[in-house]
Amino acid sequence: MTTKDGETLPVARTEQLIIQEVPGELLVYDLQRHKAHCLNQTSALVWKHCDGKTTVRAAARVMEKEMKVPVDDDVVWLALKQLEKFHLLKERARRPKVVSRRDLILKYAPATLALPLILSISSPTAAQAASTPPPPGDPCLANPAPEGCPCTFDGDCVYGNCAGGTCSSL
Repeated sequence: MTTKDGETLPVARTEQLIIQEVPGELLVYDLQRHKAHCLNQTSALVWKHCDGKTTVRAAARVMEKEMKVPVDDDVVWLALKQLEKFHLLKERARRPKVVSRRDLILKYAPATLALPLILSISSPTAAQAASTPPPPGDPCLANPAPEGCPCTFDGDCVYGNCAGGTCSSL
């Protein structure tokens, strides 16, 4: 959607997300994709203004006030590109040409702290992270454990020899 003063920001995705604000960052956990994202202040400001009504220009002005550095529309577009990449928008941002991060760094070398950045990691699902406890009566539950049981150091084993993560009598 375009208004008379420029392109409007798309709508931010909020469903199936856990959002936690911390000083200078926004942590977002995507329950659908099992990914955690850390948005720096710039990316977080853009994402918070993704309401389908705010223009790119208006978002840039808000960022200038908040961060007290000059912010070009290209910074907002780069943030939108990253938010889109990590599935944090409901719709695609429509811009014919997206400026590269490298170009912005060269253009804004003194104010590179204003550039958007999103760090992302994958996390295991609950089923992937679960471990099965040993059954009751398992000899490996004994402390110290007999030969053949898993161990982390020599004191875990009856014979005092933890070799390669397994108790050994040798």
